[in-house]
Amino acid sequence: MPENSLNTDQSLRHDWRAEEVEALYDLPFSDLMYQAQTVHREHFDPNSVQVSTLLSIKTGGCAEDCGYCPQSAHHESAVKAEPLMPLDKVLENAAAAKATGASRFCMGAAWRNLKDRDLERVADMVSGVKDLGLETCVTLGMLEEHQAVRLKEAGLDYYNHNLDTSPEFYGDIISTRTYQDRLDTLSYVRNADIHVCSGGIVGLGESRQDRAGLLISLANLPSHPESVPINLLVKVEGTPLANHEDIDQLEFVRTIAVARLMMPKSYVRLSAGRESMSDELQAMCFLAGANSIFYGDKLLTTDNPNTVHDQQLFNRLGITTLAGQHSAPVQDACSH
Repeated sequence: MPENSLNTDQSLRHDWRAEEVEALYDLPFSDLMYQAQTVHREHFDPNSVQVSTLLSIKTGGCAEDCGYCPQSAHHESAVKAEPLMPLDKVLENAAAAKATGASRFCMGAAWRNLKDRDLERVADMVSGVKDLGLETCVTLGMLEEHQAVRLKEAGLDYYNHNLDTSPEFYGDIISTRTYQDRLDTLSYVRNADIHVCSGGIVGLGESRQDRAGLLISLANLPSHPESVPINLLVKVEGTPLANHEDIDQLEFVRTIAVARLMMPKSYVRLSAGRESMSDELQAMCFLAGANSIFYGDKLLTTDNPNTVHDQQLFNRLGITTLAGQHSAPVQDACSH
C-alpha cells in the first residue's frame, strides 16, 4: 500500500495492551532488533529512507505552554515572535528543498490553533508547494473540521499533530491543551481524507511505561498514522526542560523498534534530536525500523544535521533516498 493511501489494513492491530508493549521493551536488545528488522523487511525496502524538509512559516509567540518548546510565549527562550511568512518566500524554500532531494515539504506554524483569518493564506502555500511536485504537510496546532476540509481541497497530503507522550504523563508537560483536544484534531484530519502524521517525544522525563503508553495511543487509533515521528528531546535554554537528564540512547532505539513492531506499515521518522546523535546511533535507529528523516539544517528553530553530512552517512550505510512517488511499502510498490 503506498504511503499516500489510507492505512485500513484489517490485519493491523488496534488493541494493544500495556503488558504486551512493555514485554516488547523488556526483550533482550538483540532479539528486539531482530524482530523489528524482520517486520520492517516484510513491508519496506530496508535500505531506503524517505526524506522531508520542515520550514517554520510562523515562528514564536505560541500561546501553548509545552514544557519542551522554545516557541512558547510562556518561556524565556531566545526565539522571538515573527509574522506569517510570505507565500513567495515559502515557495522559494520549497524549491530549494526539492533541489536537495526532499520529496515532502512540511510547514509548521507556532499556533495554538489555526484561525480562519489565516486559512486561505496557508491553503495558498499548500497549493503552491503541491504545484512544485512535492508532497505537502502542515502542522498548525488544533484544527476545526471545516478547516481540515479546506486544506484537503488545497492539496494537503499530511497533517502533523503529535500526541507527545502518554495520556498519564501529558499533564506534566502541557496544561493549555488536553489530550482529547489532540485526538479530536486527528479525527478531523482523518475524516477529511488527509493522511495523519503523529508521534511523540522521548526524553521528557517520562517512564518506560509512558513511552509504551504513547505508542499504544498511536497504534490503537482507528487507523495507524501513515507517518510516526519519534523525537528525541532537544533541550533549549529558557524552557522548563532545558536541564533535563538525557535518556539512555539504547532506550531511544528500543522505542523506534517497538514502534516498528506495533505499526508495521507506517513510516517511522527519526525526527528532532538528530543533531546530537552519533552516526552510529542513527544507523542503529535505521536498523530498528526508522525509515524517514527530516533533511536540512533547521527543524523549525532547532539545529539539524546538514544535508551533506546526511548524504555522506547514507553513502556509508548504502541507503538510498525515496522520491515521493516511491514512498511505498515494498509489497504494494511491486503490485502496480
